[in-house]
Amino acid sequence: MSKQYHIYGIGAALVDTEITLTDNDLTTMAVAKGVMTLVDEERQNTLIGYLQNHLVASHRASGGSATNSIVAASYFGSNNFYSCKVANDENGVFYLNDLKAAGVATPAHITPPAGITGKCLVMITPDAERTMNTFLGISETLSVNELDTQAIADSHYVYIEGYLVTSPTGRAAAIELRKQAQANNTKTALSLSDPAMVQFFRDGLLEMIGDGVDLIFCNRDEAIGFTQAHSIEDAIEALKKYCKQFAITCGGEGALVFDGSELINVAATPVKAIDTNGAGDMFAGAFLHAINHGKDFKTAAAFANKAAAKVVSQFGPRLKPEQHAELMDGFF
Repeated sequence: MSKQYHIYGIGAALVDTEITLTDNDLTTMAVAKGVMTLVDEERQNTLIGYLQNHLVASHRASGGSATNSIVAASYFGSNNFYSCKVANDENGVFYLNDLKAAGVATPAHITPPAGITGKCLVMITPDAERTMNTFLGISETLSVNELDTQAIADSHYVYIEGYLVTSPTGRAAAIELRKQAQANNTKTALSLSDPAMVQFFRDGLLEMIGDGVDLIFCNRDEAIGFTQAHSIEDAIEALKKYCKQFAITCGGEGALVFDGSELINVAATPVKAIDTNGAGDMFAGAFLHAINHGKDFKTAAAFANKAAAKVVSQFGPRLKPEQHAELMDGFF
């Protein structure tokens, strides 16, 4: 059966400000390193105030984990749809224009309301580790109202961002999206998003997964934390209870992917990392694009590793549009 969209994504809409700093700066500001922490606008402004002398190296970019994945897949050539929530402010307009430029469709019935579009402060330390402090703004009220029933039925896959677990309405929207997808023969994929989500919101993630999804994306720490296993080997076995297939990213060691019958270890593309922000998002976007275009899991993971390596070799969570075509050489 032919469907119009390859991937229907849902997730937070955040405008990123990326800043380079030191581990000492993080300690001084009492910021937990390497994870995403939700903050209120006042706290975010305090951090920006402290970091004013660093802002020369900062730049604004549309972010949000699932958005990064969907936009990447679109630039690779997938036809995608996205549900998110922005406000009728400068950042909201900036954000929607970015989606439009990538060719991503959004629900026609939504007019951005008054409010503040979500913002994420992305702090990069010299070891390339990314630390995020996020003020969700209006994105926190993302709900079932932002879903497009027709587009869900007309998609091959839905892709659910695990970060939605922190918002009661966002979590409800994710659950409804999964149910609608299952009712319409649309496959379901979900990312565990962040070790902090797994640690503090595991019950909510279990609700989002329900009786199981087709595909889970996670990194090694998330896989072990979510399954409450003691080793990656145990986590691999335990994950099979929640999904038919999975992809576990292991940084410089590549990825472990399970296609439903075989566990495949796919080597990383060697690279000097300068900023790991967006690596997992790119992996998921590239992987979903590849399997939607007939590639097996081994090929999809090799392509996704190559794309993620390109992202970590430069600043920012996304590639320039023209960089996507270069990566496809030899794969498509």
